[in-house]
Amino acid sequence: MAETQRDVLAILDEVLSMKGRALAMTADSPLLGALPELDSMAVVTLLTTLEERFGFTIADDEIDGSTFATVGSLTKFVAAKLDA
Repeated sequence: MAETQRDVLAILDEVLSMKGRALAMTADSPLLGALPELDSMAVVTLLTTLEERFGFTIADDEIDGSTFATVGSLTKFVAAKLDA
């Protein structure tokens, strides 16, 4: 899970142009509502990038606001998709 979190943080940092700031985040770090960079368009780009990098598909009904609550919740979502 730690490797998945590192990958998720790297993707967040890239997609949101955070210049390395995301790499210092922890599982408890809040995302949606806490990062001004994470707007609706950024969420779409983030989902597309996760699909491309990890090789899975995300259906619209699989995600909601809780998926993006924290780094940990997003990492758990990605880990569950990878395990499926």
